[in-house]
Amino acid sequence: MRARLRVFAAVRMRDDRGSAVAEFVMVSALLTVLTLAVLQLGLALLVRNTLVDAAAEGARFGALADNSRRDGVDRAVDLIATALGPDYAGDVSASTGSYLGQPAIIVTVRAPLPLVGLIGPSALEVSGHAAVETLG
Repeated sequence: MRARLRVFAAVRMRDDRGSAVAEFVMVSALLTVLTLAVLQLGLALLVRNTLVDAAAEGARFGALADNSRRDGVDRAVDLIATALGPDYAGDVSASTGSYLGQPAIIVTVRAPLPLVGLIGPSALEVSGHAAVETLG
């Protein structure tokens, strides 16, 4: 009787019927998670690059001879709110300082880093610098 059970178990273990469904589920779940992770990384990089560009453009606009730091902040806020939404344009500031030995306007943007969709902690801080223009 035991010999028959062993033979039956050995034959049953070599039978591959039904394993394709289980393998498909496991592989497709892994590929879905990988695809979503790549898309999320792309979204995070898009947000970061948009904020860097808006901060740089705000600094350039605020550094013009007839503009002020406030004009640079307003320009950066407008660009961020248009591209990403007003939630990302909540903490934008400008200061004067020195950049590469020249007087400069520095626009700093603090915004959420999207970790799940567009939701995430306020962990992203970028700055844009521009040399101050003078007349004469």
